[in-house]
Amino acid sequence: MASHLVGTADLNLIEAPVTWHAYLICGFASFGGILYGYDSGYISGVLGMPYVKKHFGHVVPKSKDPDGYIIATSRKSLITSILSAGTFIGALIGGGAAERLGRRLTIMLSCLIFSIGVAVQVGTVNIAGLVAGRFVAGLGVGGVSATVILYVSEISPRKVRGLLVSVYQWAITIGLLVASGVDQGCKNRPDRSSYRIPIGMQFIWAFILAVGLFFLPESPRYYVKCGRMEDALRSWSEFEAELAEIKANFEYEKQIASTSWADCFKGGMSRRGNLHRVIMGTCLQMFQQWTGINFIFYYGTTFFLQVGIKNPFLISTITGIVNVTTTPASFYMMEKFGRRKLLIYGAAVMCACEFIVAIVGVAAKGQHAAEICLIVFTCFYIAAFATTWGPCCGVALATASNWLWNCIIAVITPYIVDEDKGNLAVKVFFVWGSALVLCFMFAFFVVPETKGLSLEQVDKMLEESTPMTSAKWKPHDTFAHEMGMVDKQEPTVSHLEEHHSPAEPLGRYNAV
Repeated sequence: MASHLVGTADLNLIEAPVTWHAYLICGFASFGGILYGYDSGYISGVLGMPYVKKHFGHVVPKSKDPDGYIIATSRKSLITSILSAGTFIGALIGGGAAERLGRRLTIMLSCLIFSIGVAVQVGTVNIAGLVAGRFVAGLGVGGVSATVILYVSEISPRKVRGLLVSVYQWAITIGLLVASGVDQGCKNRPDRSSYRIPIGMQFIWAFILAVGLFFLPESPRYYVKCGRMEDALRSWSEFEAELAEIKANFEYEKQIASTSWADCFKGGMSRRGNLHRVIMGTCLQMFQQWTGINFIFYYGTTFFLQVGIKNPFLISTITGIVNVTTTPASFYMMEKFGRRKLLIYGAAVMCACEFIVAIVGVAAKGQHAAEICLIVFTCFYIAAFATTWGPCCGVALATASNWLWNCIIAVITPYIVDEDKGNLAVKVFFVWGSALVLCFMFAFFVVPETKGLSLEQVDKMLEESTPMTSAKWKPHDTFAHEMGMVDKQEPTVSHLEEHHSPAEPLGRYNAV
């Protein structure tokens, strides 16, 4: 069957249909986002728990901390950031493993590694064990975060790809909220169960994801790259023409480049160059971290406590609720307006919120109005992030860039915020606001629009347009036609456009 795979020159016929089957597959695969979100979010509350501060911290005057204990800045930085160090390595390894072992097996192995790390954390009674366990768990999270996005983007129909990839981001926010809720419920426990329960909950997410993947199909693009066309057709039997398009694009890529890591950096900064695309993807992930969002999710509880907010655990839960409830708006906005506009306007709104919090916090320091402003505009800021920059995602090297900067932010933040170090406190929002100015400029001048394009068409768009003109670019041919994999008697789009009457519609041959 594979040897007779025939493509089409009709742009309307190269897309797999949108079915409930596709929604269910992508929705379940995105469950990996809960694993990712929960693992990222639980540490903020755990580090603020009275028992944890007493067990892992040191005595301080009650004026500095109402519980009389704090965890040293160096320890807090290490415990938080070591996860991101592991995920950086895991994302790089996961990208290569996904190409060799397949997407499904890579995710399942990542879940196993993650579970080993969780087991170490649950069983530990000291800082060294907690750090080691979080590093190992990070390796698994990195593999999952890099591969799940790749898997979902490859098996989802073009028309709803942005929606389904955004579901992964929503799952991350759900994981963050669940972590806040569990922390809230365990905060006053007087023993080791206060931190062991939140950590141990992670076994559930890894188990469900790993077991569920046994029943999901492998990515057809992986099978095509391996030359296993029969398996690709069984995996994606709904639409043969799109498989032909995938195969044609793969043959085209084989003609112009190999598939080693070194090839990621070939071609220079030209529009056709791989280096240009790699830098664009990695910088997008870097700027996502520069928005300062993980300052809230990593250190929100301890930060709110430091600036005098009463019940910081509740405030962290509220920010989690805002994150979950506003993220679904991105599903509609992504498909309606495209990623480029969302990134531009999102950066502008977040920048305004950051500077408002910083200015009011400095001008009205210690006043109740400043606390209200901090809470309200932090929620506005999170809502803006959740509907714009939050859903921007990448794979392999780009995701590794996200985790690298995630690690850097996690390391340095306590040193610039904590009272015994930089003591910026609320003034740290001046830093995030300034960074968001750069985020705005990057989105405006560098990021292209990919709305409504297949993965293969994005390649063409990047070669033939600029970020400013990308929204107007339209596909004009298929890879299957260019590679000679179509029925030679089938009319092409350009042929039909030349010969049809102006008053006569192209019917099924209309270009999208």
